[in-house]
Amino acid sequence: MVTAAADPFDTIVDAPFDSALSERYLVYALSTITARSLPDLRDGLKPVHRRLLWAMRLLRLDPASGYKKCARVVGDVIGKYHPHGDASVYDAMVRLAQDFALRYPLVDGQGNFGNIDGDNPAAYRYTEARLTQVAIDLMVGLDENAVDFRPTYNNEEEEPELFPGLFPNLLANGAAGIAVGMATSIPPHNAAELLDAAMLLADDRNATDAQVLEHVTGPDFPTGGLVVDTPAAIAEAYATGRGSFRVRARWQIEREKGGGWQIIVTEIPYGVTKGKLIEQVAALVNEKKLPILGDVRDESDAVIRLVIEPRSRTVDPQVLMDGLFRLTELENRFPLNLNVLDAQRTPRVLSLRETLAQWVDHQFVVLKRRSEHRLAKIADRLELLGGYLIAFLNLDRVIEIIRTEDEPKAVMIAEFELTDRQAEAILNMRLRSLRRLEEMELTRERNALTKEQAELELLLSSDARQKSRLKRDMKKLRDRYGPDTPLGKRRTTVKEAAPTRDIPLEAMIEREPITVVLSQRGWIRAMRGHLDLGSAETLKFKEGDGPAFAFHAQTTDKLLLVAENGRFFTLASDRLPGGRGFGEPVRASIDLDGSVGIVSLLKAKAGTRLLVVASDGRGFVVPAADVLAETRKGKTVMTPRPGAKLKVVWPVGPTHDYVAAIGDNRKLLVFPLVELPEMTRGQGAQLQRYRDGGLADAVTFLFAAGLSWPMGGDTGRTRAEPDMGPWRAARGAAGRMPPTGFPRDNRFHNLD
Repeated sequence: MVTAAADPFDTIVDAPFDSALSERYLVYALSTITARSLPDLRDGLKPVHRRLLWAMRLLRLDPASGYKKCARVVGDVIGKYHPHGDASVYDAMVRLAQDFALRYPLVDGQGNFGNIDGDNPAAYRYTEARLTQVAIDLMVGLDENAVDFRPTYNNEEEEPELFPGLFPNLLANGAAGIAVGMATSIPPHNAAELLDAAMLLADDRNATDAQVLEHVTGPDFPTGGLVVDTPAAIAEAYATGRGSFRVRARWQIEREKGGGWQIIVTEIPYGVTKGKLIEQVAALVNEKKLPILGDVRDESDAVIRLVIEPRSRTVDPQVLMDGLFRLTELENRFPLNLNVLDAQRTPRVLSLRETLAQWVDHQFVVLKRRSEHRLAKIADRLELLGGYLIAFLNLDRVIEIIRTEDEPKAVMIAEFELTDRQAEAILNMRLRSLRRLEEMELTRERNALTKEQAELELLLSSDARQKSRLKRDMKKLRDRYGPDTPLGKRRTTVKEAAPTRDIPLEAMIEREPITVVLSQRGWIRAMRGHLDLGSAETLKFKEGDGPAFAFHAQTTDKLLLVAENGRFFTLASDRLPGGRGFGEPVRASIDLDGSVGIVSLLKAKAGTRLLVVASDGRGFVVPAADVLAETRKGKTVMTPRPGAKLKVVWPVGPTHDYVAAIGDNRKLLVFPLVELPEMTRGQGAQLQRYRDGGLADAVTFLFAAGLSWPMGGDTGRTRAEPDMGPWRAARGAAGRMPPTGFPRDNRFHNLD
């Protein structure tokens, strides 16, 4: 009889799509969190790492044995315990062997396992590995029922749920991982410091965060470096379980003959590949983003040695390093996110104290389980020893029973009141064991085991004894990883340092004197040195061109070029075209139309103010810092009214308290500077009222000193008017005729 095939539509479940999707995604998310990305607080391992070490243990790859191919280990892991890709498993194994990735490597690798330059490791068919002593310490107790075992994915074998060893792996080696909706980032720490803090918490479970931090001073990265955060910032991060650590490279100055020097970087921040770091520094050299940096080269072998050369010996080393700290990964931040799986496999963000305290609680559980397991083993052995001693006391009778009885086991059990195990053990004894010496050894062993049994029973019944025992075991382990051992010596220095400074332009550029010349047609050049401004060689121009502005400056100065439309442009003195020839058109470096005239070119001085006035007599005072522009387009400062244009830009002296304005109508007006508004942009207020024409010139001056002006010609003499009272009026007045001898061009010149 042929049965009809089942209708596939009968298996369809009618359910909302959103709930079905959310339920399935939740399962995936929980699997990612608990079985892949987050480490277990108790041993600090993820499943792949735990399975790698377990497979290596079963292969007997202890530190005293030989190496085996990594391909063998990876094959066992993916075949028996971790059915994932071989590449991901090998990558995890490689990281366990890298001394620049793990503070305390768990795998001893032989061959190419990559390097700090960022080079990839060799394939697993070429490399070999075995366990380190750290891994052995982490797995102590696996044979003593210290932890539970579970079946592997195919139920053919068993694997431990976690490792019970006393080594504080979670914090000592750190961890990083990204799960679904959460992540973890734990820096490495010094194992001796962690064990000191653990002994404190074993004694006093309620010890404070501050007490814990008396032992744990901060991260201890395998690559060294310096943690430069403040103690308060470090304490806050550890108290909340979230934060970050500012890590800097370790450097020193190496002096050379002749007064030169160079910087030697010997340690770089954790997680930074040396090759990428050198590329970053070289890019600064090539792109001239850090002008005081000369060159960088790598002289590393087994020890890191990066040589950084300054542009000149006059550069401040600290300023140079501040620039490198800001622009490269010679300083970076390592995040702290103490998100781990606790003893109940629940993801939680814990403080440093809570993490250590829960780890100590776990070690108490391990201690009890190991003690109970040992007690069971002792009880089993004492049972057998009791049977052996009965056999020795009745040796002739036992031999007779064995020789004559068909069922000697039952007869011995009935006659000597033995247990089944005891009788079986007697029957399995070798003849060579029937010696007097063996009886003495059995008696000695029974006495020793009885004493140990009593001690373990006391241990399990006393919390104080458990604390003492755990502290004693921790102290023994601490001696192995103490600060005086090569592996346990602290590598990272925790020392507060100021944040990197904003590097001023003056510190970035070598200071040299220059002479800046701008022609009437807008050609600009900068000649080295402070040259004679009256020399024909200095002020040579193309035919039909002539001088507009010429002054002395330094390569560290910023220059302000002001256009008639009210826009201010900022020029860097060190980037001006050289003095050969006639220079270059200044409009090629700024966005200024050729039809717009140039009003002024002057040095921008920090903390000063500028008087800006349009041709219609309206103006204001603006801080020099507010007119600086970083782009080619410049910055609009004054917006002249239709028909007017910016005409005067005058630096206000620190002692100046009055403004002098003169119009095309040759009327002079003096009024207090405070009557003029200070603005950053706009049209300003009316300085002087005109019936005909507009503004000719305006300046600021010290009223008590009066005004002075050159008399003209080559005499170099000046004329002064100390009392400007007759011309003093309110801002916006018309003014009156200037003093006798005032220049006919209605311009102020060389005023202090």
